[in-house]
Amino acid sequence: MTPNSNNIPGQQIVRKLWARKTLFLKVWCITFVLSVAYIFPQPRLYTAGTLLAPEMGSGDQAGGLSALASSFGFNLGGGASVDAIYPTLYPDFITSNSFVVSLFNIQVETIDGTVKTDLYSYLLKHQKQTFYKKPYFWIKRKLKNWVDGKRPADNGRGSNGDIDPSFLTEQQYNIAELLKGNIICNVDPLTSVISLKVNAQDPLVAACLADSICMRLQTAITDYRTSKSRVDVDHYTKLVEASRQDYLSALKNYGDFCDSHRNITQQATLSERDKLEMELSMALNKYQAMTTQLENANAKLQEVTPAFTTLQNASVPLRPSAPKRVLFCLAMLILATLVTTGKILKDEVYSTIVFFSNKKQE
Repeated sequence: MTPNSNNIPGQQIVRKLWARKTLFLKVWCITFVLSVAYIFPQPRLYTAGTLLAPEMGSGDQAGGLSALASSFGFNLGGGASVDAIYPTLYPDFITSNSFVVSLFNIQVETIDGTVKTDLYSYLLKHQKQTFYKKPYFWIKRKLKNWVDGKRPADNGRGSNGDIDPSFLTEQQYNIAELLKGNIICNVDPLTSVISLKVNAQDPLVAACLADSICMRLQTAITDYRTSKSRVDVDHYTKLVEASRQDYLSALKNYGDFCDSHRNITQQATLSERDKLEMELSMALNKYQAMTTQLENANAKLQEVTPAFTTLQNASVPLRPSAPKRVLFCLAMLILATLVTTGKILKDEVYSTIVFFSNKKQE
């Protein structure tokens, strides 16, 4: 059909499409059936989330002076607070192998109570798979075994049941990557509020995992920011105990000497007594000084321990978050409609382009 200048292409295209309404019905039916067959066997995912507000560290302008004074045994109070793990780095920290592997031992339970095990075993043995993907995974596993040869069965654990994050087996690596893909962590750059979301095939597992990751993150950040102070507390605790033993020893020596040398006025005896008394006084002063340092170290530990405010706890989701079955089917129907329309109008569009090209040349 050659278009004319008075009928381009509005009503002509509508009539042409209406004439092929039977084809559209067939395409829609086939697309709908295929879309349902593809999307409905997909495992449903549930999303649980938490909101966490961390305490922000503050710098100290007198940090250099405080550090210099502390080297001479004086504490001016305060100090520089240089935090290497900022809230903006928390998403990278959460998806690191060391953090993800530490989650493997979390105990989870499905909402129906049929599965109660650790997270690693749950991800390894209790994940639903689409039936039409099973042949693909079976063939892939057989081909891999054939290429790699026979190897001993890998249960995903070390000889002592622990997992080394820096030396993962293939099975452990796959489980870690699966877990990373189901953890979504975002940090608001203005408020530093941490938004943590976890996807799982069971709603109770998703909520439990979200709470556990939130607590593990708080523990990890707290351990990091208090590591120096905890070392100081341990150090001064040992010094206090050692100085206490020295003081008790000096006290015993002085007491024993005084008891065994009563009513003796010889100069040598008096000099020895004065010496022991001086050692006792020095031991007491040292013991008191170390006790004061320990108290200061404990106060510093309390000061640098971060505080976290949980703005929203994880709750068990009532409805699945993915896949969006209705939206998927609707998108496939729209795509099929566009493709069918393009196929029907291919000749019409081509003839229209040729018509205008010839008219322009004239």
